[in-house]
Order: sequence, then structure tokens, then C-alpha cells
Amino acid sequence: MNIVSIRIITADAARLVAFYEQVTGVQAHWFTEDFAELTTERATLAIGSTRTVDLFAPGASRPADNRTVIIEFLVDDVDLVYRGIAGRVDEVVAEPTTMPWGNRSLLVRDPDGNLVNFFTPVTPAAIAKFAGSQGARS
Repeated sequence: MNIVSIRIITADAARLVAFYEQVTGVQAHWFTEDFAELTTERATLAIGSTRTVDLFAPGASRPADNRTVIIEFLVDDVDLVYRGIAGRVDEVVAEPTTMPWGNRSLLVRDPDGNLVNFFTPVTPAAIAKFAGSQGARS
């Protein structure tokens, strides 16, 4: 079994896709006006409008109602990402900080309030964990 994507349901797909394109530099592929995907080497972030939920499970998801999931992006230099997006995101939750587990992390909120973590491994153990992984070019 493999995880192929994480999907965010939103009331405004165009706005959310534009945010993720801007902060990641990844161009979205739109399948319909209600559904797009941003694909990286390791994962896909899918973004669907509330209308897509009604196709398979009406009312099963409420947009902008998440406070438990963090969407994470491995990047080459989190401080460079911070300088590039500072002033372009509505809410920076935590400026780049080195965490006890060895990643330097930047937390922001997307336009729907979801937490987004950009991180760079900085300790030998964290670097070894992600060896061979390709971060986003920033």
C-alpha cells in the first residue's frame, strides 16, 4: 500500500491552488475547474472544491475546518524559503526554528487555515534520514 496524495477540500480551489503554486514553485495540473494536483518527486497535493465531495459523500468534509494536519514540504534551505515568502503569506505561525528532532522548520497557514511546514534537515541524524531526498529548489 502506498499513499499517493493528500487532498484538501476548499470552498475556493483557485485561491488555494494559487497559494500552493506561489509558495512551492510547483505548477498545478487542473483536471476540472473543481480539482487540481501539485505533484512533486515524493507526493501529490490534491485540491478539490466542496462540489467534489458531493459526488461521493455529500457533507463528509468541511473546508477550512482543520486543526490537526500539517502539510509538510522538504526544502533545500528553509531560511531562503522564508525570505521568499515573507510578506506573501497571511500568517507566519513560526519563523525558521531548529526542532529537537533535527529539522529546521517554518510554519505558515494557507488561506484556509491549514498548517504548512517547510523544513530542512540540519543535524547529522536528520540529514541521514532524508539522504537521497530531493527538496524543492528555492
